[in-house]
Amino acid sequence: MKQADTKVEKGDDSLQQYISKTPASQEAFKRAARVVPGGNSRQAGYWAPYPLTIKNASGAWVTDTDGNRYIDLLNNYTALVHGHAYAPITDAVAKQIGNGTCWAAINEAQTDLAEQLTNRVSSIEQVRFTNSGTEAGILALIIARETTGRQKILMARGGYHGSLLEFESGFFGKPGPMTYLGEYGDSDSFRHQLKQHGDEIAAVFLEPVMGASGIIAASPEFLNEVKQATHEAGALFVLDEVLTFRLAEGGRQQTLGFDPDLTTFGKLIGGGFPVGAVGASRELMRIFDPADLKAFHTGTFNANPVTMVAGSASVRELTAERIEIMERQAGQLKNGLIDIARETGLALTINHVGSLLNLFFTDKQGGIHHDRDDLDIIRRFHLACLNEGLFIAPRGLMALSTVFDDALIEQCLEKAKKAMQQTAREIA
Repeated sequence: MKQADTKVEKGDDSLQQYISKTPASQEAFKRAARVVPGGNSRQAGYWAPYPLTIKNASGAWVTDTDGNRYIDLLNNYTALVHGHAYAPITDAVAKQIGNGTCWAAINEAQTDLAEQLTNRVSSIEQVRFTNSGTEAGILALIIARETTGRQKILMARGGYHGSLLEFESGFFGKPGPMTYLGEYGDSDSFRHQLKQHGDEIAAVFLEPVMGASGIIAASPEFLNEVKQATHEAGALFVLDEVLTFRLAEGGRQQTLGFDPDLTTFGKLIGGGFPVGAVGASRELMRIFDPADLKAFHTGTFNANPVTMVAGSASVRELTAERIEIMERQAGQLKNGLIDIARETGLALTINHVGSLLNLFFTDKQGGIHHDRDDLDIIRRFHLACLNEGLFIAPRGLMALSTVFDDALIEQCLEKAKKAMQQTAREIA
């Protein structure tokens, strides 16, 4: 279906209902598409026939321009770990805005957030801030290139580390001129690439849980074996915790007992504002020492004080107790969804790690987003969820926030049940 195509086929009742319920969003998309290619500046924010235009958000709810309300089970692709307009964050931001929004000098909130990260994550001693997870990946690559004198990277096929050519070729599953690929979970494939091309590779990039590919967790054995091979080849190991830092106070690496050379952060550490960061040892970070500068890194909005105060509040409020509650609620949600699918006759498997879930309408276990055969069903279910007031990712990703309670989880299940029943009718 083309982006602007709103033609309704027979049996596409969810699509018809979606179009009927969201005329203002349809008009807003048409207006945007005239001046913004594709109507948006973020591919993950698009779905056919057009995405919603959100007017406001508070707590666990978002409201579109037509006045429809949705329980937000996506939370900006995991970034809003405390939901929308969370008072400790908004209060800190409002105070900071009144004191100025940016300047070409240090702000204390930067140090506060950096101290929190270094206190929580045992593998890092210093932190350098950027404006996105993509920029954090770029900065990690700069450090690796400067340290090793090499240029290329090795990453997992289907891994996602941001919108850089070196990373995107791996995400789409094809080696590039600067990128070699291994198979996630298969340490032998990484060992083979490092043996063949180790003298070219500056760094190995891996996620402890593959996010864009469908919430697929790595074992500590896999990560440690790849790290050992990486070091034997003289390269650096970069662990991408942009998405997974929410899974424990010290990130997923704390749970796994794993220490990378460099760690990239993003999403929740900005409290709803653009952010990224790289953490590492003082030795690796010495290249940014002005007294002996080896790598020039700057940015007008790096460590912006508004972002830093928001991020400081976000990290401070993410306690071990709250992380544990979200994980329990995610398990409750997963079990309920599987029961509903069984009742409605739909095949369903759910990849689940902590507060993150990804749905696959298939009998296959351990689904992978880039190799899924349920695209028609997940498209229908996504629209059916929106019609019922449940906001999830088009690919079936769900991410909880700390503002959920058990009653709200039950509301999610009630809405999901109606959506699955509608989906089952459409494909019958």
